[in-house]
Amino acid sequence: MSIVKEILQNVALPKMIPIRQRFSAVELADPAATLRQQIRRPDISNRIRKGMKIAVAVGSRGMAEIPLIARVVIEEIRRLGAIPFIVPAMGSHGGATAEGQKQVLASLGVTEETAGCPIISSMDVVELGVLDNGLAVLMDKQASQADGIIVINRVKAHNAFSGPVESGLTKIIAIGLGKQKGADSCHTYGFNHMADMIVAMTKIKLKRMPFLFGIGTVENAYDRIAKIEVVPSEAIIEADKRLLSEAKANMPKLLLQPVDVLIVDQLGKEFSGGGMDSHTIGRAATTCVFPAALPPKRLVVLDITNNSHGNACGMGLADLTTRRLFDKINFDFTYANNLTSTATESGRIPLIMDNDQLAIQGAVKTCNVPDISKLRMMRIPNSLHLERAFVSESMLAEAQACADITIVGQAAEMAFDEAGNLGDLGFNTWRAEDNEH
Repeated sequence: MSIVKEILQNVALPKMIPIRQRFSAVELADPAATLRQQIRRPDISNRIRKGMKIAVAVGSRGMAEIPLIARVVIEEIRRLGAIPFIVPAMGSHGGATAEGQKQVLASLGVTEETAGCPIISSMDVVELGVLDNGLAVLMDKQASQADGIIVINRVKAHNAFSGPVESGLTKIIAIGLGKQKGADSCHTYGFNHMADMIVAMTKIKLKRMPFLFGIGTVENAYDRIAKIEVVPSEAIIEADKRLLSEAKANMPKLLLQPVDVLIVDQLGKEFSGGGMDSHTIGRAATTCVFPAALPPKRLVVLDITNNSHGNACGMGLADLTTRRLFDKINFDFTYANNLTSTATESGRIPLIMDNDQLAIQGAVKTCNVPDISKLRMMRIPNSLHLERAFVSESMLAEAQACADITIVGQAAEMAFDEAGNLGDLGFNTWRAEDNEH
């Protein structure tokens, strides 16, 4: 027996109870129809002329219905007689390589076949100007040669900084379409200045490039579209400010706090640009964001999604992880993201345990709650999908008293397999069930 197993073998784990959290769930009935209707408004459609070559910027965020949205936009451009193509707009993601960025789009369901147009991926940029502080404003070369540019993005709270504009159309213009070099330039002075940098760079790009309009979505707490808004290019920054407040109001959260041990089954770029959303887990890679959630005493992350392609940004926010996750890390992809964003904390290596059981036991042992009957432990599938969770028995009375929580099963021991790992305990089944609502 290894010394680690010997130290942890007698660490007891509490029984866990499955719960369902309820959030406001305003949802757009027909996103495709709404999008078509808005693009066909004269103030939008008149910007597209026959024969124009139009670049459609699609990012790496796992926004809801992105394959559908991309396809509808392409179809509407063609209907108006223009020639569309897609450019990946994701800064340094995908390992900061052209092929890697195209693979990221494919993992999100956006391919030349699904979208119905070419995807032209390149890391080449052109310089459009220089800010007063000396930072270069860089633009995807392929997009810069188009007759028109359209951007698509989800508007949401950023995981590393707070400001009047965070993740959204402005950020995809400033950073996404800047590719790795442009993203690197924008991050030069750190996240303390990010809110100002993305607006300043976007203003120059909007002035010097043929942006036509932006398509912003706001999602509800169940990762489904609550609103789609098509805005003229000159209104993008103000629309981002307005939609951000709606997005923050819609965010899911952990209804029972504080937590001694938080278990996150998977981190992933489709859940948050930071792998795990700071607004959910209460921890951030910078001091420039102010999450409402209380930080847990110990955080365990068990695995990473396939769609992350080994980009393990966010693992540094955890205290413990598993060898399963560690073996999937693509350090080039991860460190390209860390070095560009300058948030090196995000890429730090937590304690690596051989399996889920040891990782969770390690968290329990080190959280300094010696009475197992009082341990507050919570398990979630990821930092975005919070409708289903498990809580320890010590939290049962509190869960029963919360009007927005339903107890959906009995308390049970955590079920580890022969390798010491957990199954999904119904998380995948629950997601399918929730999608039916």
